[in-house]
Amino acid sequence: MNRVEKNRIIFVFTCFCLFFFFVLGKAFKVQLIDAGDLIIRANSQFLRQATVYPKRGNIYDREGNPLALNVQTYSIFTIPKSTNGDKSVYKKLSKIIPEISYREMMSAVNKRKKFTWVGRKLRLSKDQVEQVKELKGIFIESVPERTYPNHEMLAQTLGFVGLDNSGLAGLEHLYDKELRGNPVTLKYTIDNKGRAIKFESHQDMTAQAKDIYLTIDKDIQGMAEKYLKEAVIKHSADKGGVGVLDAATGEILAIANYPAFDPNDVKSSSPEHRKLAFATDPFEPGSAFKLFTVASAFEHKVAKLDSNYYCEQGHMKVDGHIISEAESHERYEWLSVSDIIKFSSNVGTTKIAFDLTFPKFKETLKSLNFGEKTGIEVPGESRGIFTEADNVTPLSLSNMSFGQGIAVTGVQMLAAYGAIANGGEYIRPTLIKKDQTHVAELEPENDHQLKKRMRVFAPKTSEDLTTALVGVVEKGTGVPVQIPHFKIAGKTATAQRIDGHGGYHGYISGFIGFPVNVDRRFVIYVYIDNPKVGGYYGAAVAGPVFKNLAQYMLYKNKDISKLAESDVTAEKELDLKKIKNNIDMVQEKSSATRSFDPNVVPNLVGLDKISTTNLGNKMNLHLIHKGMGVVSSQSPMPGTPLTNDLVIKLEYSPPNYE
Repeated sequence: MNRVEKNRIIFVFTCFCLFFFFVLGKAFKVQLIDAGDLIIRANSQFLRQATVYPKRGNIYDREGNPLALNVQTYSIFTIPKSTNGDKSVYKKLSKIIPEISYREMMSAVNKRKKFTWVGRKLRLSKDQVEQVKELKGIFIESVPERTYPNHEMLAQTLGFVGLDNSGLAGLEHLYDKELRGNPVTLKYTIDNKGRAIKFESHQDMTAQAKDIYLTIDKDIQGMAEKYLKEAVIKHSADKGGVGVLDAATGEILAIANYPAFDPNDVKSSSPEHRKLAFATDPFEPGSAFKLFTVASAFEHKVAKLDSNYYCEQGHMKVDGHIISEAESHERYEWLSVSDIIKFSSNVGTTKIAFDLTFPKFKETLKSLNFGEKTGIEVPGESRGIFTEADNVTPLSLSNMSFGQGIAVTGVQMLAAYGAIANGGEYIRPTLIKKDQTHVAELEPENDHQLKKRMRVFAPKTSEDLTTALVGVVEKGTGVPVQIPHFKIAGKTATAQRIDGHGGYHGYISGFIGFPVNVDRRFVIYVYIDNPKVGGYYGAAVAGPVFKNLAQYMLYKNKDISKLAESDVTAEKELDLKKIKNNIDMVQEKSSATRSFDPNVVPNLVGLDKISTTNLGNKMNLHLIHKGMGVVSSQSPMPGTPLTNDLVIKLEYSPPNYE
């Protein structure tokens, strides 16, 4: 073989090798590097898949009343090229569904040649749906739409969803995964016209969307919002908040802010009104915070209920500043701790705090979760504002002792007062009902880090604090909040309001408390932000909201009937204190002191029909009932001697909430 032939063979072999390695490289790229992309491109020509979510879970109150539901709606779209330029199709569609404007539809269609929405989430009749299906190039699909049957009620807590039914705010957002359920992926083969001809796979829907049951009582929620709205409007206030807590369980029975919004029409509302400020916006609590100064002093054995403090005749100099009473004309001298709470003395509370010292005070506040999130199921809950310093100046300690220089949320205050009402246990507040077998067990993120229940006060501390709070309502700043038949423990608050420029302007009026002589205690907290008409003191502005709501709940719970029955059975005298300012549950003209003497006609004014019937049976009275509600008048008058043939006529009318 000569050299030329040898070179030819080498050249051919080299070319063959290069070609082989090129093919090998191409195969490697196709088989390994580009495999995924090529498979997707191939499948896109004859395979389709769709992700389908189950119907969104519903939200109910504690009794199963619906708060958030789904209704069947329809979305309509077109593919313009499939109509072959026939515009009459769109005219027919606008006649079938008047909500769809022909002009707006054509404006959208002329800009696109492919998929175009012409109507989203429309509520159509069965006839309308059938007529739309007959239109060439017009397509319709059923879409469940979220609806809130109670409109503004509980709106800030529930939140709302977007067009794709995903939660965007409130509980709808926090529990979106549970409410939406797991998606189902459907795969199918299409022909050259895009029509489904064969399903390749179908994943069974094993994880359905979950329903959620809340601790909210719809009736209490409705009344709470009604009274709050009336107070904000009456006093020309900027806004207000209200919350109701079951002290034994930590369950929130009602929670709201006003102004609110309608989640069925989110676009027309302000973003400021969509959040639950009761849990997200901290503020200075004012005098209602004094209870925790006293509680800390009791727990650390610094003071007792009858300990006395000299209150400097209403003025005390601290760090060059004068600490004075809320009522500048007050000149208190010696006051017991009970009286300091009763008359809401700033100077007295400051002196208790100085004896206590900040480290001990801070320890108590931390045990009540001030400066930390409570863990309530509300997106964006605030921790409030509380210093992490080991110590503070005397002036700062003084301010904190009566609720200034510290910021809290309404939920934090509810939970802390709940610990007083239930005998000393701090219970994490919750909106999710846990004790029903059909309720999804849902927990927010980082829930394991939150303490659900812990003792923070000794029973004696809780008892003494309750006694002091009862004194506030019976003889102190909370007298207007008295409720006939019931012993109320409560505290007024009139806090200076931060104006956003580093100073104070206006007030936040508040009242917080609970009924004592009931089987199950509940705490109500009300605040009204920046009232401009009709005064600004807590008892006058927030007090009526507390009173009206508490009265409603006490009658709803039949507590008045239980009181009447137990007192007659024990043959005791039921002493009802007369309201000084005549803000009564019923317009009562007779004396508020009632005694059940077996020889005279009893005072039945203010009692409901169940109570009067029980009394009548036990005292062998001949009663005639007329009307509904509670007794507004009776004949003969209380104190009339009883005879065997005496007939007592009772006139009933609905309770008059003023």
